[in-house]
Order: sequence, then C-alpha cells, then structure tokens
Amino acid sequence: MDTSWLIPSEQWIEHALVALAAIGVTALVVVLHYEGLHWLAKHFSGRAPTRSRAVMLRIMFALLALHIVEIRCYGLAYWILLKIPGTGFVHGEHDLDNLFDAIYLSATTYSTLGFGDLAPVGAIRLVAGMEALTGFLLVTWSASFTYLEMSRYWRRDN
Repeated sequence: MDTSWLIPSEQWIEHALVALAAIGVTALVVVLHYEGLHWLAKHFSGRAPTRSRAVMLRIMFALLALHIVEIRCYGLAYWILLKIPGTGFVHGEHDLDNLFDAIYLSATTYSTLGFGDLAPVGAIRLVAGMEALTGFLLVTWSASFTYLEMSRYWRRDN
C-alpha cells in the first residue's frame, strides 16, 4: 500500500516515533495536570475562607509551577527528538543549541504565543501542534479551576 501521500515512505519510522512521542508527552502532562488539580482541590477544599488571599496565592503559584513542569516535559521531548536524525529540526536565528532553547520553544508553543523566532520543521511539527492544543486546554482548565476556587473563597459575605 502506498502511504507516500500521508507520510514520506523513506521517513515512516521517524514520523511514527515523533507521533508516539507527541502522544506520550501529551498524555503525561494531562495526567500531571489532573493530579495536580486534584491535589490542590483536596488540599484546599473545606478550609475556612478567613485566609482567602493566602490560599489563592498558594493556588496560583502552584498552578504556575505545574505549567512550568509541563512546559519542561515538552521541552525535553523536543530536545530528545532533535537528537534523532530525520525527526526534524528547528529553524530560526540560531540553532537549538541547548535544553534552555528547547524549553523556550516549548513555552512559546504551550502558551500559543509563538514568537516565530524558532520554528519546528519536519515531523517534529506534530509535537508543536499537540503542545499548542494541549497548552491551551490546560491553561483554560487552570483558569476554570481558579475561578471556582475564587468564587468559593471570595463570597460577598466574607
């Protein structure tokens, strides 16, 4: 069967590897996010709203930390995949020289900011697409969680 219309036949293995990595890292960060939110909900539910500002600040910093960990997971996936020939490369003013650059690419992709100074080329673009979609969903999930917690702690009668 000719699959060259879908994936270049000479790069099938590299594309499959990138697809598996994209699915794996996406599953990992979604589970991390779920468990993080679950822990926050259990840890802060039922507390008296007398210290609502401190509680909300803890929740916000915990959510930021959670997103940073998730961004690093994707950054590490980029870093590892770019070491494998045929999976793609990153085009920009300079090459992806170090792990920090991979995390930077991940942060701009996760947040859907996409400066464009670094752009994935080749099969690795699938990871970027999955990361942008997942980042958008996880940021909005955090926003919804924050809204629910704020509505609980910041009632008018307090």
